[in-house]
Amino acid sequence: MLSVALRGVFARRLRALLTTLSIFIGVALIAGAFVNTDTINTSFDEIFEESVKGTDVFVTSQVPVAQDTQGPPPFPASLVERVKRTPGAQQAIGSVSTQGRLFDADDEELGSQFAPNFIFSTVPDRFNPLTYPQGRPARTDAEVALDAQSAERNGIELGERIKVAGKAQTRAFRVVGLTALGDASFGGAATAELTLAAARAVTGERDQFDQIQVVAANGVSPGELRERIDRALPGAVRVETGEQNAQRNSSDIREELSFLPIVLMVFAGISLLVAAFLIFNTFSITVAQRVREFGMLRTLGASRRQLLASVMTEALTLGAIGSLLGLLGGIGAAKGILAIFRAIGVDLPSRGTVIEPRTVIVSILVGLVVTLVAALSPALRATRVTPMAALREAELPAGRRRGRVLAGIAVALVLAGLGLTVLGLFGGGDATAAASMMGGGALAVIIGVSIFSSNLVRPLAAVAGWPLERLRGLPGRLARENALRNPGRTAVTAAALMIGLALVTFVTVFAAGFKASIASALDTTFKSDLVVQNRDTFSPIPNGAAAVAARVPGVQLVSTVRASEGKAVGQKNTGARVSGVDPRTVTRLLALDYSDGASAATLRGLRPEQVLLDESWAKDNDLEPGDRLTLLTPSGGRAGVQMAGAFKDKAGLLGEVLGTQALLANRFAETQDTYDLIALSSGADLKQVQRRIERAIERFPTAKVLDQEQLSNEQEQQVNQLLGLFYALLALSVLVSVFGIVNTLALSIHERTRELGMLRAIGMSRRQVRRVIRYESVITALIGAILGLVLGVVFAALISQPLTDEGFELSYPVGTLIVLLVLAALAGVLAAIGPARRASKLDVLEALAYE
Repeated sequence: MLSVALRGVFARRLRALLTTLSIFIGVALIAGAFVNTDTINTSFDEIFEESVKGTDVFVTSQVPVAQDTQGPPPFPASLVERVKRTPGAQQAIGSVSTQGRLFDADDEELGSQFAPNFIFSTVPDRFNPLTYPQGRPARTDAEVALDAQSAERNGIELGERIKVAGKAQTRAFRVVGLTALGDASFGGAATAELTLAAARAVTGERDQFDQIQVVAANGVSPGELRERIDRALPGAVRVETGEQNAQRNSSDIREELSFLPIVLMVFAGISLLVAAFLIFNTFSITVAQRVREFGMLRTLGASRRQLLASVMTEALTLGAIGSLLGLLGGIGAAKGILAIFRAIGVDLPSRGTVIEPRTVIVSILVGLVVTLVAALSPALRATRVTPMAALREAELPAGRRRGRVLAGIAVALVLAGLGLTVLGLFGGGDATAAASMMGGGALAVIIGVSIFSSNLVRPLAAVAGWPLERLRGLPGRLARENALRNPGRTAVTAAALMIGLALVTFVTVFAAGFKASIASALDTTFKSDLVVQNRDTFSPIPNGAAAVAARVPGVQLVSTVRASEGKAVGQKNTGARVSGVDPRTVTRLLALDYSDGASAATLRGLRPEQVLLDESWAKDNDLEPGDRLTLLTPSGGRAGVQMAGAFKDKAGLLGEVLGTQALLANRFAETQDTYDLIALSSGADLKQVQRRIERAIERFPTAKVLDQEQLSNEQEQQVNQLLGLFYALLALSVLVSVFGIVNTLALSIHERTRELGMLRAIGMSRRQVRRVIRYESVITALIGAILGLVLGVVFAALISQPLTDEGFELSYPVGTLIVLLVLAALAGVLAAIGPARRASKLDVLEALAYE
């Protein structure tokens, strides 16, 4: 039976190729996700291992509250002397090591948009892990050593000038050296090494350090020295051995990037689910076409078990070939995925290619399991062939009872899926559990609709085929009737496309709603004419920008907004972004919705110890006006505040806690602006004043000036970048579904050889034959597209419900949805090219004699 199975595989080369390709794509995505994750993690491990060479013990700040836009707070420089006095410390040095931004001479930013840039101060050779492929370290306060990767990427050479922007000021430096950290890759990050005095001037850390590096004396182990230093220093700092420091940093990075393999695995799973439909349909058709062959084998003595083994061996062979090729393709997929991320501004370090044994085992195992499970039902149907029925060329019986059972299962799956989705959306509790329930619910609904879709083929084919029948006459009618000939087969073929289109539609509708919500929120919240913000849209900007803008002719008022991170001690929802405003001016430039007795007057009269809380956050924590809460600050301090009322910020500008700038300065040590809101004088020309402000703040290259329309467009552009990523990954599942249409058409043409010969014999031209096949493919694709559009819109409407209180406005981009239908029809046309050409080339006499 093995030889029979293998002959069955290679006798149908097109079927084998398309089935293998569908498995290949899904497995390649899985392997690519693993390869990417392992490569990125290994690259970061290498970076941190190299960075601790030569240092036995590190002293850094504790980070009780992490901040995305800034590094850990610095600590007093006096701690270095304590470390030096610790027994067993041979040498200790303090240094500056913090985040900043780097620009070339034309104010073009170095590094990718979402990658951090770092400012380091020089340290003695013994502590310095850097090498200098060209040049040397900075020796004067006007010099800088730039990382070699950024220099190469931006075409910067020794002797040229770059700008380094820190928390305190922006200064220009001459590049005197290019640095490297072993063979490690920084991805899109850029680093600048300055003298200690220059680094302190730029960052504002006058009598502070970000880290202390220590070398142990002979005979003292790093672990023993760490314990001694830990006892000598306050609890606000963290003391680690070099190895511990590298491991912690690697662990933190892995946690921050934990979403990446999950996202990639989700898209790989989608492609494999679509591939499973293709495999199921392919084997269902081929089993039905091989009734006579299986009957002959039964006549010759083959048992049902042997028939089952034969079909499953075919599936195993195709699965093994597709999985092995997919594993190899995973390397290319990994590079392609990184290129997609790089295109949207996310450039991650990736040196070399890391292939772990887990990648090989899981990729091949998943490919084989998906193939075997998808082929199991058709294989079991093959075992029901009887010798006599086969010799009479009978078809495999479908059975009404089976249809009713499947319909019942489909309805149960849809209802259960909707229930799980609603529970995940409104049930509260852990976010991971909610996401799992929503994902499981969506999968159940999709599978349920796929099973039930055979009952929907007739009405949907009538809708999709009506224009073709009206415009093209007989070929259109034949195409529609061919689509209805085997509703189950058409439904499964269409379901593969339905999955991809459902997800594309969901993403499209949800993104349109998100963009509409942002535009609406900015319209209703911002009363300012212009906004000054960081180029990266989220980091702080120098305070001087607001002062300079306020002096520009035509500017009436400037009000600044500052932000920090905190944790609400003892509350259910501890995460809290804390914003600080100037109560005297902010109400003239920001329009908020107030509740719980608050009003604009409440905000204007806010005292330093009072705050307004985001309405939904306050409800989550059962807080009411007058209640007190304690906020943990990034430096580890505690700020006690009192709730004065609640607000709703549809633009998401202010976070969960809104207080005064005095609160942020005194308790959170935050004195930098995040946004500068600008109102113009009556009659001032907006564009003219904007140009004046742009010229005035040129010395602050991190800042940019936007009007309302530009601010909205920038937000929309960020959404579009993310959309591009989703579309690129979803395109693979749509490609697999197109393979499914090609496969189904090719196999059905083989099944209808005699019928096509008869049509040709009675006068149908080759062109008309091609049209029939093409139109049948278009109808099948449109059935899948219509189901996908409906499902995508329903999921978007469901998931948007909990967000309506946050200002989310669902929007249906009708034009885009129509374009998706047209693209689906075009996909059907493309899928039909090969099968249609093959059908039109059938020899009439041979086709009539075909059995």
